[in-house]
Amino acid sequence: MSITQATSTQGNDAGLEYLAFTLGSEEYGIDILKVQEIRGYEAVTRIANAPEFIKGVINLRGIIIPVVDMRIKFKLGEPTYDQFTVVIILNIGGRVMGMVVDSVSDVTTLTPDQIKPAPDMGTAFSTDYLIGLGTVDERMLILVDIDRLMSSPEMGLIDKLAA
Repeated sequence: MSITQATSTQGNDAGLEYLAFTLGSEEYGIDILKVQEIRGYEAVTRIANAPEFIKGVINLRGIIIPVVDMRIKFKLGEPTYDQFTVVIILNIGGRVMGMVVDSVSDVTTLTPDQIKPAPDMGTAFSTDYLIGLGTVDERMLILVDIDRLMSSPEMGLIDKLAA
């Protein structure tokens, strides 16, 4: 069963909760159940020969976790780190990792009828990693399949960490 099937059956008509965050001028959403915590941005320790989008690692209460800068990953301009920059700590398949985003706004509940399939527009986000577009009033959230994205071969996080 794919992630999308699991989310649609798990949510019934009650809806699913998504943590909304921004990267540049766009608003994205990820399944709140994958989020372990949200922290302010702190300096990371760079790892030699790591891809540019992997900022480095941080020590999270004794656990060393990789931190991915999503702005670099999706070529959304030069990242700036300020008081709004946060690290979303994710738990994906038993692996803990951090994701740097410009800011987080809120948790939004979306019902299945508020989620539309994403058109393939050749954007920075491959539609393989999208659940769809969530619409609430005038607001649109790009819903990211964070499991599939973080465990994708191009991220190289899961395999390299397991090795």
